[in-house]
Amino acid sequence: MQFKYIFGAAAAAVAVKAQEANSTNLTSLLAGNSELSALNTLLSAYPDVAGALANATNITIFAPSNIALQSANESGALSTLSAVGGAVQALLQYHVLGSIIYASGISKTPAFAPTLLANETYTNVTGGQVVEARVVDGGVSIISGLKNNVSVTTPNLNFTGGVVHIIDGLLTIPPGVGEALTAANLTALLGAVEATNLTSALSTTPDITIFAPNNAAFQAIGSAVANLTVEQAAAILEYHVINGTVAYSSTLTNGSVPALGGGNLTITVTDGEVFVNQARVINADILLANGVLHVIDSVLKINDTTAGNSTQTEPANPYSASAGTEVPYTSGVASATTTIAALVTSNSAVASGYVGPTGAVGVNSAGNPSASASASSSAGAAAVTAGVGAAALFGGAAFIAGW
Repeated sequence: MQFKYIFGAAAAAVAVKAQEANSTNLTSLLAGNSELSALNTLLSAYPDVAGALANATNITIFAPSNIALQSANESGALSTLSAVGGAVQALLQYHVLGSIIYASGISKTPAFAPTLLANETYTNVTGGQVVEARVVDGGVSIISGLKNNVSVTTPNLNFTGGVVHIIDGLLTIPPGVGEALTAANLTALLGAVEATNLTSALSTTPDITIFAPNNAAFQAIGSAVANLTVEQAAAILEYHVINGTVAYSSTLTNGSVPALGGGNLTITVTDGEVFVNQARVINADILLANGVLHVIDSVLKINDTTAGNSTQTEPANPYSASAGTEVPYTSGVASATTTIAALVTSNSAVASGYVGPTGAVGVNSAGNPSASASASSSAGAAAVTAGVGAAALFGGAAFIAGW
C-alpha cells in the first residue's frame, strides 16, 4: 500500500494563483539571494541538475544556506561525494519535493513528503524517498536519514516553478538497514539478522517497515533465545516486518496488519503512543533506504496479538522468559564508532498530538503535510519540461541499495 497526498481543491487553486502571480524563475531567485550563492555555484557544476530544476514545475526545494554548504565543504563531505559518480546529483534531488508545500502546511504531527530521489542506487521506496517535516519548538524542522535534523531559516520564497525554503544544513540520504541498525545501537537485531541469513531479504525488499527490538529487549528474553533454532529465530524476526507498506508513525492506526512471515500485528495508537502488540514504540521513524524502522521495547511473539496500552510501566515479556547475562547475537558485531543521540534516545510520545482513527488495516494516509498542490493531481504533479527528464538529476548505474 503506497500512501499518496490528498489535498483540497481550494488549496491547490491558491497555489496555482500564487505561482501565476510570480514571475521570478529559479535561476534569478538563486542569483539574487545572498544566502544561496554557494548553492548557485554548486549547481553550476552540475548543469543537467540545474537545467532540470529550472524547468521543473510544482516543486519544493529545501535549499542549504551558504553556511551549511561551507560547513560540508570544510568537513570534506562534498569532495567525498563528488568522487562517487552521481552522488551529488542524488543528494541534490533528495532536497526537492514533488509538490508545493508551504511552511504553514506543516504541523507538530510528523509528516512524510516524497522527494524526487527515486534512483535505486540510493533508495528502494516506491514514489521516491521521503523527508520528515514537523514543527519543533515553533520552527519547521526537516528530518532525514540517521535522524539528521535541520531547520528552515527562511521559508516560502516563491518562484515560477514552486517554492524554496532555506535550511541550515544538508539533508542525509537514508542508509541501508545494516548501517541504520549499527548507528542506532541495535546490534542484537543486526547480529540476529545476520545469523538467520535474512540480510539480503531485508536490504533488497522495497517498501518495508521494521519494528526493531532494542538490545535490552533481546537480553530480557535471553533464556528463550538460547533455545531457538535458526529457523525459529528467522520466523520471529520476519514477524517484526511489514512487507509492501512503508508505515510511518503518523500513518499507523488502530487495527491489524499482516506481518512478513505470516500472522497479524495489532497496532494500537493511544495517548500519543504507538504499540505493536504489547511492544511500545520508543523511537519512531528512522528512515531506511527501502522503508522505515521503529524501535520497540520488547521482542514480539508470533500470534500473541494482545494489545498494549499506555498504563504499562515495564516492557512486555510475552515469552515469560528470564533475562540473560549478556545481550544475545552481539558477539563479533561491531558497534557504532560515534553516537547519534536522536537514534539512541527513547521517545515514547512518538506521535504527540496525533490520535489515529480506528481502522481495519492498521495504516492510513493521515499525517501528511498540507500542501498547496497535490502530487496526485494535474495541478500539482511535479513535472520537468523542455525535454529535460527527472533522470537528468542522476548519474551512474542503478542498483538496489546495499546492506
